Amino acid sequence: MPGSTEARGGPPSRSGMRPAIREERRGELAIAWLIAGIAVGLQMATNGRYGYFRDELYFLAAGDHLAWGYVDFAPLVALLARASRALLGDSLHAIRLLPALAQGAEIVLTGLIARELGGRRFAVFLSCACVLAAPVILGNATRLSMNPFEPLFWMGCVYFLLRALRAPAGQGGIEAGAPGGGAPGGGEPRALLACGLLAGLGLENKHSTAFFLLSLAAGLLLTPDRHLLRSKWLWAALGIAAAVFLPNVIWQVQHHFPTLEDLRNVKATHKNIELAPPAFLVQQVMMLNPASALVWVAGLGFLLFDRAGKRWRSLGVTYLVFLALLAVLHAKDYYLAPIYPMLFAAGGVAWERWTAARAGLRRVRVALPAAVLALGLVALPLVVPLLPVERIGPYMTALGMKMTRTEVHHSGPLPQHFGDEFGWPELAAAVASVYHALPPAERARTALLAGNYGEAGAIDFFGARHGLPKAISAHQNYYYWGPREYTGESLILTQWEPESARRWCREVREGPTLAPPWGMAEEHYTILLCRGLKMPLAQAWPRLKVWN
Repeated sequence: MPGSTEARGGPPSRSGMRPAIREERRGELAIAWLIAGIAVGLQMATNGRYGYFRDELYFLAAGDHLAWGYVDFAPLVALLARASRALLGDSLHAIRLLPALAQGAEIVLTGLIARELGGRRFAVFLSCACVLAAPVILGNATRLSMNPFEPLFWMGCVYFLLRALRAPAGQGGIEAGAPGGGAPGGGEPRALLACGLLAGLGLENKHSTAFFLLSLAAGLLLTPDRHLLRSKWLWAALGIAAAVFLPNVIWQVQHHFPTLEDLRNVKATHKNIELAPPAFLVQQVMMLNPASALVWVAGLGFLLFDRAGKRWRSLGVTYLVFLALLAVLHAKDYYLAPIYPMLFAAGGVAWERWTAARAGLRRVRVALPAAVLALGLVALPLVVPLLPVERIGPYMTALGMKMTRTEVHHSGPLPQHFGDEFGWPELAAAVASVYHALPPAERARTALLAGNYGEAGAIDFFGARHGLPKAISAHQNYYYWGPREYTGESLILTQWEPESARRWCREVREGPTLAPPWGMAEEHYTILLCRGLKMPLAQAWPRLKVWN
C-alpha cells in the first residue's frame, strides 16, 4: 500500500499542520480502523463455535465474588466479567465481545504508535497487518481473560510516552513531517499522566505489568530519555499508578501475599513448560508469525541503530531488557506478546523509509505484507475456532506440527487452548445425576466439592439448569470462598483419586465416569460420593488447600 513520505512545506495551521496533511493523517488512521474492524468481525463470527474456556468459567464465578484481589489473578478481569454478564448476558458471544473489541483497539493503538514514530500509510498498514496476523494475539482475543486487555495498557503507556517525548519541529535532527519524523509541535509532558493511569490499571489487570514497567524504566534510565526524571509530570504519573494499584496491594498485605505463595508453588512444582533462552526466542518468532519477524526485528534495529529512530531508543532498550528478564525467569513464551505492537509500528516505519529511499525495494511493499497475511491465514485455524474440531489434529499433522501446551501435565487430543473448552456441560449433567439420585434429606446436606477451579466454575455456571447448588473447592481463590455451611457428612467429589477419597471419607461410592472425547486428559475420571468425612469440613479445609 503506497504512502507519501515527502516533507511538506508551507505555513502551518494553528494545529501545526496544513489541512491537506491533517486529511492525509486521518486517512492513515482509517487504515488502522479498517483492519481493526476485520479483526473484530473475525472474532465475533467464530468465537461461539466451541465452548466456554476453563478460565472463563472461573472469572465468571469471581464476578460473583468481587474483591480487590484474588490468589492467582489481579481483580480487573472479575469486574469486567461481572459488568459484561450484567449488560450483555453470558452467552459465548456476549462474554467474548470485550476481548474482540480489545484486539481491535490494540490494532488502532499500533497505528497511532506508527504515526507517532513518523509513519505514513504504508507503515500503518504493515504494522497493523502484523498485529492482525499474529497467532498469539488472535488466540488471546478469542476468550475472556486478562491477556487481550494487557496490550491496551502497555501500548497505551507507550503511545502517551511518545507524545511526551515529541521534539519541537526542527529539533532532534528531524523536521516535523519529514520521513521518520515525530508529530509536529513540542512534547506534551502532561501526557505522562495518562501513562500513569494506564500503568495502574495494567497492574490491576495483570501483575506481570510490573515487569514491563520495570523494563520501561530501565529503557528510560539507559538512554537520554532519562531527562524525564526531572519532570514533575513523571512523578505525578507514578503517584497516579501507585494510587490505582494500592487497593490490590492492601488486599495482598491483608491476606499475607497469597499471589507470591501461589507463584512459589508453581515454581517449586515445575508446573509450566520452562524453555531455555534460545528456545524462548524461537517461540517469539513462531507465535508472532515467522514472516512478521522481518518487521519487528527491523523495528528493533530501527529503534536501536537507525539515525532516524534513535530518538526513541528507549523503546528498543525496553524490549531487550524485558526479553532478557522473562527468558531468565522461564516465563511462559506468550507473556512477552503485549510488547510487540510497538516493534511492529517501528518496523513499519523502517520499511516505509527504506522502500521510499531505494527504488529496487518498492516490490517489498507488496511482498512483505502479502507474506505476513498469507502465513497468518495458514495459522488461523490453529488459534481461532474455524475448523470442525475433528479436523484440527489432521490439519496440524499436515503442517508438521505437534500439539502445543504451556503446562507440563496438560495433554489431550487438542491443543490446550482448545481442549479446555470441552466437557464442562457434560460434567455438570453427570454431577446432577448423582446429586438427584440421593434421598432428599441427604441431598440437602450434600456439597459439591470440585478438585479444581475449572470444574467448580463449570458447576456454578451450568449447574443452575440442573438444579444444583453452587460448588465449593479448595483450589485457588475458591479456597477463600470457603466450605459455606456444609459439614462434610455428604460430598460429591470431582477429580479425586479413589484412594485419596478413602483416606478422607468413611464411605466412598463410585458414580459415572467422565471421558469427554475432546477434553483434556485430566478431565477423564470417575465422580465419587463421599459419605462421612473423617473430620468436620471446616477443620479439614486448610488441609485441602491447593494453590498452584
